Amino acid sequence: MAEILRPGQAGTIESSDIMISIAPAKPGAGLVLDLVSPVIKQYGEQIQKVIRDTLREYGVVDAIVHANDKGALDCTIQARVIAATLRATAKEA
Repeated sequence: MAEILRPGQAGTIESSDIMISIAPAKPGAGLVLDLVSPVIKQYGEQIQKVIRDTLREYGVVDAIVHANDKGALDCTIQARVIAATLRATAKEA
């Protein structure tokens, strides 16, 4: 299980990208996800699924995640979540 030790961030707010910010949460809090996106009605569930699945793959169970999406593809979302997680867990990419 990976523990979020400090805030981590990855991505930009440019078109076709997503800004992911991850911060520590109290043990047992679970994943608290805040998503902002112009396509939230069409793709919000899918974006959240990619974020949650990627965090689960890295063993993150307690974190506060803010995602500011600008139309990113799933592969971009996954890459940004991985980079932010590695930064927040103090592991090198």
